[in-house]
Amino acid sequence: MPAQAHRDTIFVEDALILSHTEHAGDQFIMRVSAPKCAARAEPGQFAHLQCDPQRPMRRPISIMRASAADGWVDFLYKRLGEGTTLLANRKAGESINLLGPIGKGFTISTSRPLLIGGGVGMPPMIFVAEQLRSRDYSPFVILGSEVPFPFSPRPSQLLVNGMQNTMPDGVIAAMPLLDDWGIPSRLASLQGYAGCHQGYVTDLARIWLDALDEQQRSEVSLYACGPHPMLQAVVSVAREYDLPVQVSLEEFMACAVGGCAGCVVEVTSESGTAMKRVCVDGPVFEGKSVRW
Repeated sequence: MPAQAHRDTIFVEDALILSHTEHAGDQFIMRVSAPKCAARAEPGQFAHLQCDPQRPMRRPISIMRASAADGWVDFLYKRLGEGTTLLANRKAGESINLLGPIGKGFTISTSRPLLIGGGVGMPPMIFVAEQLRSRDYSPFVILGSEVPFPFSPRPSQLLVNGMQNTMPDGVIAAMPLLDDWGIPSRLASLQGYAGCHQGYVTDLARIWLDALDEQQRSEVSLYACGPHPMLQAVVSVAREYDLPVQVSLEEFMACAVGGCAGCVVEVTSESGTAMKRVCVDGPVFEGKSVRW
């Protein structure tokens, strides 16, 4: 039988925790030294982390950034249950066992990517944006959160192409890192945060799409990661405007390498309906194929 595509591309490393910072909303950003994972990581992939040596069940965490040259990988996660609580207690200088990079990432297919991230679905969008910053693309990033963002939003210094005269009044907050990269971004929330759009990420997506001319709109593809209801809404926008859309799914999983089939989702294709594993067949799927 032919070798499976993910063999010889996933590595086990005892990664050194370089830094581990807590942010509002029980969110944490952890940077680890994991040269093998960093050298092969692609936007949309994740790693399976051992939260504590006494807790054998790992947790899948999306990769937010990776430096192949320096060998580090960044993760953003939210403390929710027992596993991530144990992970939040880990300190810089400790070793953490890591399995990764895992899964199929995003494929950028058009010149005007619209990147949409919600909550702990923000990291893959940041990773995509970083990959695009030195290439001939015109991305726009929309990030949403119902807890304080894990960074200090600041007024953007960048105009959003196509929205100079249509951006809602006062919607000026951006992610500083993206602004520094020269990539326009805007933030959305229902919590009344200063400078954010008071609504859904899909509201801003529609405003931006409506502001583009027909030629510009034909250059757009949507890329998203976040809670299932948000992803469903993003796919609805893609259908409404007849645009391609890729989504990164978040599912509970045990092995993360395709053996247990505990993370399957139903998708449709030209050959019919199939059950696909989020870990190795995804986590990125063509959005309109997912049976929500």
